Amino acid sequence: MSVHLLLSAGRGPQECAWAVARLAHRLEADATRRRLATHRAETVPADRPGTYLSVLIRIEGDDAEAFAASWTGTLCWQAPSPYRATSRKNWYVIARPCQVDVPRTTFAEADVDVVACRTGGPGGQHRNKAETAVRATHRPTGIVVVVDTERQYTLNRRIAMRLLRRRIEHGDELAERAATSARRHIHDELVRGDPTRVERP
Repeated sequence: MSVHLLLSAGRGPQECAWAVARLAHRLEADATRRRLATHRAETVPADRPGTYLSVLIRIEGDDAEAFAASWTGTLCWQAPSPYRATSRKNWYVIARPCQVDVPRTTFAEADVDVVACRTGGPGGQHRNKAETAVRATHRPTGIVVVVDTERQYTLNRRIAMRLLRRRIEHGDELAERAATSARRHIHDELVRGDPTRVERP
């Protein structure tokens, strides 16, 4: 089992980007102690060396989901600022699981139920009496198309397969965009105060 956890500094000051780096190291060390594997799938560097606006960590292992849950929420890195003189010592970071690997739908004609049917409307006797129209259903997704533009069954069937393939590809593209958009929104979810976890040097 694997889970992706995104750590983000949100719109916080430079110390929050520093906190992301420190908390990412702490999380990885904690995962190693629990015999879980981690991999940094994506890092967005901040202005200062060794600091990050966000880090996307892939966690793998039997207890990956429970481990990620223990690190989910508002995290606090409690330490004096290394950059400026300030009394503030609490630097907040948001951590949220997110979807990264959106599965692509494999289109196969074997997964399509094709039924010949009649349709009404203009087109002459042949179109109205013969079952040249096609109703095609893609079983895995439930997408249905009906094609009656041609007077031959084989042509309508070919068009139906093409339409199904396009709609499935379009659905996959929408799912990928939704996952990317959801990851972007995480950066704006940071609530300072009342952390679910506090870590210190």
